[in-house]
Amino acid sequence: MGLPDEAKALPPPGIINRNSVWLGVIGWCSAMLQNALNRRPPMKSGIHRQALLASIGWFIGYHVTKHENYTYARLDRDMNEYVRLHPENFSDKEKKTFAEIVEPFHPIR
Repeated sequence: MGLPDEAKALPPPGIINRNSVWLGVIGWCSAMLQNALNRRPPMKSGIHRQALLASIGWFIGYHVTKHENYTYARLDRDMNEYVRLHPENFSDKEKKTFAEIVEPFHPIR
């Protein structure tokens, strides 16, 4: 599943983003969990697997962010196009002052 060509016009997401960090941490934790389940020292053994799974998680998170950015950009484009084609549904309302909204105050003594 790749992104369409119109997604290439969007700027690339930052290398450090929310999805990359979370999925990188999940990859690292899964390597440590595998070490613990195999009764090896979780932090010390399999450093190469920890780095590999963290890198894979980071890579997947980066591409999830690209897809997320494209989806939100497409939804924004469609919504703005709808607003442009149907301006009668989005007319400006008469602005009221704060005094017109709030009930008059009469202190009781």
